[in-house]
Amino acid sequence: MTKFNLDAAHSMIDFSVKHMMVSKVKGSFTNFTADLEGNTEDLTGATINFDIDVKSINTNNEDRDNHLRSADFFDIETYPSIKFVATDIKKKADGEYDVTGDLTIKDVTKPVTFDVEYGGKGTNPWGQEVVAFSADTKVNRKEFGLTWNQALETGGVLVGEDIKITVELELNPAQ
Repeated sequence: MTKFNLDAAHSMIDFSVKHMMVSKVKGSFTNFTADLEGNTEDLTGATINFDIDVKSINTNNEDRDNHLRSADFFDIETYPSIKFVATDIKKKADGEYDVTGDLTIKDVTKPVTFDVEYGGKGTNPWGQEVVAFSADTKVNRKEFGLTWNQALETGGVLVGEDIKITVELELNPAQ
């Protein structure tokens, strides 16, 4: 089994949520770690772990980011990280997988399945091997204790329940 290190400069974790039931707000977590150990051309049997620094949330609006960090949402003073640990990896087709694992947000852990696609491998200009993956899923934020909302005068709510999560990873074999 090969251990891979995250290339943070070429990786991202993004999310989007409905705002006022008509548009989407997008954001990202800019500080996270990802560990992958296994065969990148066949992920079955690999170990995959993520640890996200919730303080690094960025929606391009400081007031909103601070509200998301508060006890109304993530409560980063009590729960500073989001964790994902893969528990089952099923190959669907060449380079396509369902990666199921335990996602922990605040003090709630639930199984979540990511649709993962192997992007391939190459060699960067400095002679180092690079592998890439894309993954996405959707979770209901209320299931993880993120329940704050505000009713709208026109009906509906300010913040949607479903959060779409997209992950782009570049990894390098550990030296």
